Amino acid sequence: MIVTVVGARPNFVKAAPIHSAFCAAGVEHGICHTGQHYDDTMAKVFFEDLGMPKPIVDLGVGSGTHAEQTAAAMIGLERFFSERQPQAVLVVGDVNSTLAAAIVAAKMGVYSAHVEAGLRSRDWTMPEEVNRVVTDTVVDLLLTPSEDADRNLLSEGSAPDTIVRVGNVMIDALQQHLPAARSLGVPARFGLRPQQYAVMTLHRPSNVDDVSVFAGILNAVATIARRLPVVFPIHPRTRANAAAAGLTSLLDQTPGLLPLDPLGYLEFLSLTCEARLVLTDSGGLQEETTVLGIPCLTLRENTERPVTITQGTNRLVGSDPQTIIREAGRALEQQPGLPHRVPELWDGHAAERIVDAVLARL
Repeated sequence: MIVTVVGARPNFVKAAPIHSAFCAAGVEHGICHTGQHYDDTMAKVFFEDLGMPKPIVDLGVGSGTHAEQTAAAMIGLERFFSERQPQAVLVVGDVNSTLAAAIVAAKMGVYSAHVEAGLRSRDWTMPEEVNRVVTDTVVDLLLTPSEDADRNLLSEGSAPDTIVRVGNVMIDALQQHLPAARSLGVPARFGLRPQQYAVMTLHRPSNVDDVSVFAGILNAVATIARRLPVVFPIHPRTRANAAAAGLTSLLDQTPGLLPLDPLGYLEFLSLTCEARLVLTDSGGLQEETTVLGIPCLTLRENTERPVTITQGTNRLVGSDPQTIIREAGRALEQQPGLPHRVPELWDGHAAERIVDAVLARL
């Protein structure tokens, strides 16, 4: 059996096409869920939306500090790998579960591959950057989404024959599920018309742990919301931080700002695919908006996905309120639906190339 380890919502989206591709190739494949994201809105509904089978195991790691979460995942994964003896382990993305599975596989001598290898932000204050670099150091096969990722790995000393550019597997899921997402008509549920609203997501500690930064972003969004509605599905941690910082009234009472509970994959895709503008600190949304041709303002000082800037629709704007307002205005001045480039191999067939690369080495 080949196993793909997942722990958080972005992992689920990437694992779904991989599972389907292995099954189509006649290879036994299972999903191991560490339980890093564990409630229905963060996990169960995503499995259902993506048509994924029930995981063969849920380790129930839950929340905790980075050390607690990673350690608990490593303990559970070591036990699981010992019992099931997988032929190979795939890890995806850059969450704590990714790191845990890569380290355990390396120490147990299990062949491993990293999907989305080589992405770098150069920002060591991001736990994800630590996870990415360590994971790429210990796995056997580095499956990259773009040319810049290849260059990063080569500059760090990775052997060229361990690097295979396969494209972006998240786009496989996007292309597969976009028709079903559009048919849901989620914008209409909130009285929104296509191309006449923005969508925002916000969850990174740099944006939601510092009260002044968080409040500044919300005040900038309040200004943008005077021009067009801003729909804001709120991550549970972001909601909790807002309450602790006394920002709940700013969330709930700003005209034009529509705070929502987290949405499932299909509902959220239905919302974003018709948006005029996206504001986010998420990595995946930078990629999806690039393929969809939607202007994206990334509320960070750096990105591990520079191809979404050089070839896509993404702009880095940071967290300064005036910069956010200015760049939103510029984006809204552009005519929607303009021709845009899509990076090479972001074509909906990355999962097939992943399967070919893994099987060629086993």
